[in-house]
Amino acid sequence: MKIFYTDHHVLPLPAGHRFPMSKYALLRKRVEEAGLAGEEALREPRAATDEEILRAHDRGYLEQIVSGQVSAQELRRIGFPWTPQMVERSRRSAGATIEACRAALAEGVGVNPAGGTHHAFRDHGEGYCVFNDSAIAALAMQAESRAGRIAILDCDVHQGNGTAAILANDATVFTFSIHAAKNFPFRKETSDLDIELPDGTGDAEYLAALEQGIRHALAAAQPELVIYLAGADPYMGDRLGRLSLTKAGLEARDRKVFELCGATSVPVAVAMAGGYSSDIADTVDIHFSTVEIAASFRRAAQRPTSFAAARQI
Repeated sequence: MKIFYTDHHVLPLPAGHRFPMSKYALLRKRVEEAGLAGEEALREPRAATDEEILRAHDRGYLEQIVSGQVSAQELRRIGFPWTPQMVERSRRSAGATIEACRAALAEGVGVNPAGGTHHAFRDHGEGYCVFNDSAIAALAMQAESRAGRIAILDCDVHQGNGTAAILANDATVFTFSIHAAKNFPFRKETSDLDIELPDGTGDAEYLAALEQGIRHALAAAQPELVIYLAGADPYMGDRLGRLSLTKAGLEARDRKVFELCGATSVPVAVAMAGGYSSDIADTVDIHFSTVEIAASFRRAAQRPTSFAAARQI
């Protein structure tokens, strides 16, 4: 299973900043120690190109970000100070999801242990999101003639508002978001399918709603590729969550996503999305479990030929 890491591209954040930048390096260390991916399968992705980014974002916005000509108000909305490292990491994170999609289409699954920057809109960023990696990657797969119909299954605790807005008029990419109704963003966009959950929703209620939603999404989209945002932030101990899932519930969530996708042999590219637990070790545990489950799905999906070819037999 190929994993495309970007944790060595670190944002220089001020002391006390609440974004858990260190979780990415901690996650890769866990993956390496567990032997989930050999040295040749852990890869540094190339940066997303201007051409790839501009399928999802306005040229003026891209130029502002690259040049650093971003207003203080816009940077507050994003949540990061502008630095060249912010630009490079955002490009690399989008590139990692593109590479994960290519790997998924060839082998059944691919992983970006970062990404999930679903609050970035066509003309602005917000909520720690600069470029929308899911939208960029979906449109790249179409432009490369690798996949025509794509489903984005967003299981972060926050609605994928930027993704929904960017792809609102694209019938070939189905957007699904299951999230806390009263959480950020407070002005929601309209996905192809939204499931809004009340504060405190636990494992049983979440999993029932999730299964219904994913079955609907897969039936409606008939996708050739799924991009799965496996946020750790529905966890009960998450500072920015509002839901009450246990680690066992989140593991069951991941298994359900892969089970339902596997039933129709649709390949899955995974991005980790959010995770803001009071104890960063909990966030890393949840993300690691997602990678571990993805690896087991990869083994189950292996064929004598490529995964994409096997789906056509």
